[in-house]
Amino acid sequence: MKIREFAVEQWMNEHEETCRYNLAETCVRSLTTGELLELSGRRAEVLAELDATPLTYGPIPGSSRLRALVAGLYATQGPDNVTITHGAIGANALVHSTLVDPGDHVVAVVPTYQQHYSIPASFGARVDHLQLREENGWLPDLDELDRLVTSDTKLIAVNNPNNPTGALIDEAGLARIAKIADRAGAWVLCDEVYRGVDQAGDGFTTSIADLYERGISTGSMSKPFSLAGLRLGWIVGPTGLLQAVATHRDYTTISVGRVDDLLACVALEHKDAVLARSHQITRTNLDVLDAWVSSRDDISYVKPASGTTALLHYEAPIGSYEFCTRLLQQTGVLFTPGAAFDIEHTLRIGFADDTPTLRTGLHLTGQFLDQLAQG
Repeated sequence: MKIREFAVEQWMNEHEETCRYNLAETCVRSLTTGELLELSGRRAEVLAELDATPLTYGPIPGSSRLRALVAGLYATQGPDNVTITHGAIGANALVHSTLVDPGDHVVAVVPTYQQHYSIPASFGARVDHLQLREENGWLPDLDELDRLVTSDTKLIAVNNPNNPTGALIDEAGLARIAKIADRAGAWVLCDEVYRGVDQAGDGFTTSIADLYERGISTGSMSKPFSLAGLRLGWIVGPTGLLQAVATHRDYTTISVGRVDDLLACVALEHKDAVLARSHQITRTNLDVLDAWVSSRDDISYVKPASGTTALLHYEAPIGSYEFCTRLLQQTGVLFTPGAAFDIEHTLRIGFADDTPTLRTGLHLTGQFLDQLAQG
């Protein structure tokens, strides 16, 4: 099986450990184990649980405790609708490998995480792209989606909140997508890994799994919950689908780690405290980013409604890989080239790390842009 190189992950792997100011990071600033225990208010009890945890295999679909907690993030789901996976990246890969066969028709809403079009294409599926447009606020044209979906469409893949733009499809939009899918009997895979950090309200968008009988939600502890190091995610969907997923999962994962499972339980049992921290970071930092964008004539964007990323359009007459490489070499600031998402003359910024890093990185980027303008 041949598959296209994963442009974003290759870029991050090459540069994220050596940059000085990481504005490419997509997680809300990661918690330390000590910070998680402090937020829980149960340090001694959790440490006692860790002491007593046998380091053997755990339950294959995830502990019943964890699956119940994940189900609690949804309106109509129970523990039997949850399978725990190795991150959202493992969840997405399992869904695609379970559902997509050679010759199947898949519609992927792009830009998005590259898994959602490169994996089905590698399986021999026919993949049509529904291109998001800045003039539409990076929201999908659902009339166009309706035209792309045919009687033989197997799967619609969408990412909500969207990476890289931060655009957010509301409940009415998701309901329309479900109606379009239902006409064809298609599944909808909604990568909801950024769900929980909307800029308004409690931070939670309606999930496709709660709206559609063939709706599949994937998520993880990485982004809003600030625990990417656990490498723990999930699939939420119909029990019949999860039974089929289990057949594939047995070949790749067995169980997730017992310590990872336990720490994820601790975080979800105290999700209000964890998410309050995440909301404070994402909402404060987006205000910082928005003020910087507003101060410049050579940068524009659609302000994100959710998530931790935004797509910035710049005016400098160089490609985004050259822009990001030169910026990194001269200043130590790391962005992700928009060309990695097939949208040239843009940059993806991750704005949810610590505020001082964001402020310094934006200041240095402004100086770099001024130098480019001077020739």
